[in-house]
Amino acid sequence: MNAAEKGELYARIFRKVGVFLGKGEIPRAIKELDEGMKIAERNGDSKMASRFRLEISILSKKVELTK
Repeated sequence: MNAAEKGELYARIFRKVGVFLGKGEIPRAIKELDEGMKIAERNGDSKMASRFRLEISILSKKVELTK
């Protein structure tokens, strides 16, 4: 997979996450981010995997605050 294809894949994942967040479906957004993180790790994209981890952390904290 070349850099353009990876960028397109990650952008698609983040767009999907945005849709879930727009619907208030935070658990589904977190699940999608987790899948993205796994894909990034498999592709050796440590920076992108870190970005997914950060977003998961932020959303997980929001879930905890609303409980």
